[in-house]
Amino acid sequence: MSTALVARPHSKPLTGRTVLVYFVSFFGIIFAMNFYMVRVAVSSFSGVETESAYKAGLSFKNDVAAAHAQDARHWSVDAALQRGDAASLVVTARDSQGQELTGLVPEIRLAHPTDKRRDVALELVELTPGSFKCLTPMPQGQWDLIIALKRETETVFRSKSRISL
Repeated sequence: MSTALVARPHSKPLTGRTVLVYFVSFFGIIFAMNFYMVRVAVSSFSGVETESAYKAGLSFKNDVAAAHAQDARHWSVDAALQRGDAASLVVTARDSQGQELTGLVPEIRLAHPTDKRRDVALELVELTPGSFKCLTPMPQGQWDLIIALKRETETVFRSKSRISL
């Protein structure tokens, strides 16, 4: 038996037109998928993290000084996540001797790690001096818990922690 090619009786010959159709179809599918992927990427992008990198760079020295001042206070700020029917957050702030801190205004939010548009500002009520409880329902998922304690207009304490609800 020889290994010669056997022609099929009813096969169509491969023409230039057929090759052109395959070629255009292949690249048409590639183009359509690229268009779809770009559209999804652009529509899901929440924007830049920093409006002006130059201004953020200039304020870096102030951020470092604020971190050193915060460290020198030796405050203890604890955030306790209480789980039940719904998760609840209690934040307590104490000085270096363990006394409750007074006169603080908390600004606490849940920052979504990948989408700034999903951030949630938490509403808090002061239970006792230096102890605050969250009134806002806490959404499920991975979040960055950002705690800022202010005295008048100055932020005297700031922390950022990753939590899972």
